[in-house]
This record gives sequence, structure tokens and C-alpha cells, in this order.
Amino acid sequence: MTPSPFAPTNPAEAGLPGSGRFASAVRALERRFDAICGAQDNPLRQLGALGFQLFWLVSVTGAYLYVFYDTSVAGAWSSVEALSREQWWAGGVMRSLHRYASDAFALVIAAHLLREFAYGRFRHFRWYTWLTGVPTLWLAAASGVIGYWLVWDELAQFTGVAVTEWFGALPGFGPALVRNFIADAAMSDRFFSLLVFLHIGVPLVLLLAMWIHIQRLARPRTVTSRAVTLWTLGVLTLLSLAAPAQSLPAADLARVPASVPIDWFYLAPLPAIYAASPELVWAVLAGLTLLVGALPWLGRRVPRPPPAKVAPDHCNGCTRCFVDCPYSAITMAPHPSGRGMIAVVDEDLCASCGICAGSCPSATPFRSRQRLVSGIDLPDREVGELREELGAALRTRLAQGEGAPVVLFSCQRGAGFDPTPQAEDDRRSGGVLAFGLPCAGMLPPSFVEYALRHGAAGVVLATCPAEDCEFRFGVQWTRERLEVKREPYLRASVDRRRVRMVEAAREDRAALQRRVKAFREELGSLEAAAREQDRMATD
Repeated sequence: MTPSPFAPTNPAEAGLPGSGRFASAVRALERRFDAICGAQDNPLRQLGALGFQLFWLVSVTGAYLYVFYDTSVAGAWSSVEALSREQWWAGGVMRSLHRYASDAFALVIAAHLLREFAYGRFRHFRWYTWLTGVPTLWLAAASGVIGYWLVWDELAQFTGVAVTEWFGALPGFGPALVRNFIADAAMSDRFFSLLVFLHIGVPLVLLLAMWIHIQRLARPRTVTSRAVTLWTLGVLTLLSLAAPAQSLPAADLARVPASVPIDWFYLAPLPAIYAASPELVWAVLAGLTLLVGALPWLGRRVPRPPPAKVAPDHCNGCTRCFVDCPYSAITMAPHPSGRGMIAVVDEDLCASCGICAGSCPSATPFRSRQRLVSGIDLPDREVGELREELGAALRTRLAQGEGAPVVLFSCQRGAGFDPTPQAEDDRRSGGVLAFGLPCAGMLPPSFVEYALRHGAAGVVLATCPAEDCEFRFGVQWTRERLEVKREPYLRASVDRRRVRMVEAAREDRAALQRRVKAFREELGSLEAAAREQDRMATD
């Protein structure tokens, strides 16, 4: 017998992405921060947006420093030093903010990459976003190296010599590059103008790469919550005041510095070219870059669910699916019939989340058709099949004389649910009818009313945590539909006391079981109160 496509599953048992030990460790860390900051203000859940905000902070502070920078061999070091010592209250703080925000930017990029890797968010429809994020690593590193070069102190001297020796190992380069940094006569003011041009130009290319990186996301989040913004700025400012960035002695090409401190966020490869060889460092970094970029096509191949399909005879061109799609996979085009518009799905962009089916006005189970066909749907999990399974299960439970069950619609990326009755009283009270969905946002709100009208005691919608929705907007759209803030609405006539929305992460399966049990007890109290009212009315 073919298993139901709506059978509730545990993400780890189903082998869904993000179910490994690394992902569990990342989630555990995030939940610790949730307890401290609150989920909505947890910086670990806003790493992408935090990267954008740090970029703008680095840009603003860099623009201030540029006003006072002298692009000459003789004046480069002294102009930066004057900012730190003669204008410490403004220029010095700006310089320190520029330095620490740059380090934080590198750290956030690395953390964002590791988080997305842990959750398996790089395969199938996400390949483009993952692949376009790889160049930002090199562009950010190049921006930082050029910034250290501009200070023209002993660290800048080491940076210049090391970088040119590193590039000298590539075909087409040679020892002539290094000579520019070992003799005073070879240095010129024009070279520092070039460095300034590069230090402005490379970040602009980086910004373009960041813009390309988010092009397949609808409503990309590029601004953090107010609390994260203020805390980030406050911590960086306090760090700037407590440990202001200082220059080393001015570069002197007549001698080689014995030792210099290294910023491991940006300059880590440079000591490695002396500990090993420039060629080996190139080989390692190039290999890592290719490996990271090729990850979407490496390892165990997880079958991709079929993309959403549009039924032209049932699509009225309302644009709800177009507006709700988290990945801009839906566009509107003229309807083949010549009347109005029709939704068109880009299969390469489609996440197969089903959110579009949940937004379609034709996906209502109350349509008087033998077979329910939605305007847009998932081929392997049609809402018509869900209506048939739900109706048949409710009829069977009631025909067997069992109590009214609780219907649970659970996101299969969330906690999952074990629907097996565990006790006799569970059986007598009807137990729980559980249905799994690829995303809670796939459920049209009318299914809640349909379940209640056909004998369910109550309905529970189990979603991922709001800030960790696998498909970005599934939880938000579900909540807004239930609260009559987003079409399609759950009608006002539905008894909200019999509807419960529960957020539960993958590791919260036991907690979800407890929440459902508590909800059933509340429903029992409601039934008892209703019977008492009927008795009093009869008396």
C-alpha cells in the first residue's frame, strides 16, 4: 500500500536536510540565545541582515576616514595617526569602529555560511543563492587587505610584501612586484591613489555581489531588528573606546620588522605563505573555494520534490500566490483563454513548499466537486487528496463510536508528531488525526473550518519557530491568515477556542505532544461546560 503523502514524519527519520548532529548543535546554540535575547532579537537568526548592516557601518566610517586621508607616501601614515591621536574623540572612534565592524563583518559572513551549510540550505532551488555567496568571501578579504595596506605602518609593509610575494607565484607575475615594497625609490604617491581607488571599488563590487546573492529571495531581509542594531552598534562602540585601534610605527623599507600582530580575520593566509609556500596556499584556498562552490552538487543526492503546477481552468489570476511566494518563483502572464492573467511557475526557483496552494482561493474543501482541483498545487501532495484523507479519517473515527478527535496539521520541517494512541483514554477521546505538510503555509485556512464542521473537536497547526521557518514566510503567512490579516482568511464564524497554533522546532517533539495533550484537555473542559449549559437550559 502506498504511504500517504500527508503522513506525519520526524525530520531526522525522513532524512530531511538539516537533521544531522551539526544542525542540532547549531539549533541548540540558537535556542540558548533565544532564551537570552528572545527569538525575534536573536542575532544568530539574522546573520544575513546583520552582514548588510555591518557593511553599511564599515562604509559610513570609511567615508569619514577618507575625508582626512592623505594619499601620499609621506602623508599616509601621519594622516591616519593624526586621526587616532589628535581627533581621538571622533576620528579615533571612527577608525576603531571601521576596524572592528570590518572584523565583525568577516565573522558574520563565516557564521552565516556555516549556519546555512548546517541546515542543508544549499541544494536544489537554493543553489544560486549559495553559489553567488562564494565570491563575497574573496571580495571581503580583498577589501580588508587593501585597508590594512593604506595605513602604511609596519603591518602594512608586511602586508604589501607578503601579498606581492603571494601573487608573484602566479603565472604572469614575478619578482618585480616585490621590488616595489623593498625600496623607497619604487614607491610613489600614485600607488596610494590606486590603493584608495581599489579600497572603494572592491567594496562596490562586493555590494553588487551581495545584491545578486539575494535576487531569488522575495522580500529579502537586509535590516536587523532594532534591538540587534542597537546592541551591535553599542558593543562595537564600547570596544572602540576600550581598545582603540592604533598604528604601528611607520613603514620603513630600509629595514624588515621583526614581528607584527596579525588580524586573523583578514590576514591569516599571509603568514601561511612563509610557513609553507605561496603555491601551496593558492592551491589550498582555490581548492576550498571550488569545494564550497560545488557543494550543491556533491554528496548524497536527495530527490527534489516536483515543483508546483498551475491548472489553467482553475486559476483566476488573483495574484495571491505571486505575492506570497518566498522565492519569486511565480510570475503573472496573460491567460491562455485571453481573459485576465494566469500564474506561471519557474521550476528552477520553486521550493515545493506549497505556500502557493495555501493562498489559492480555489483550494477550499467546501467546493462542491467530486474531485477538488486547485488553481496551483503540488503534484505529489494535492489539496484535493488532503480533503479526501481528512474527510475519510473523520468519518471513520465517528463511525467507530470514538470521541471527536483533534486534527493536527504539522510542518514536516518542524517537530513532527507520533499519532499512535498511547493509552485507552486516548482511544476513547478520539485521539489525534495527524497530517504532515511540507510547510504549514500550504494549509488553506478553510481546511480548519472544514475539519471542525465534519466532527473534529479542535484543530492544531504545528509550525516551525517563527524566526526559523524553513521556507521563510510559512509561519508568518499562516498566523496572518488565522488572524484575518491576510487572504485567504479563516472566517470569523469559526470558534477560535477550538483552533491552536503551536510553534515547535525539530527537537521539540515531546513538547509538541504535551501541548496537544493540554489542548485536548481544554477542549474537554469546553465540552463539559457546553453540556452543563444545555442541561441548565433544559431544566
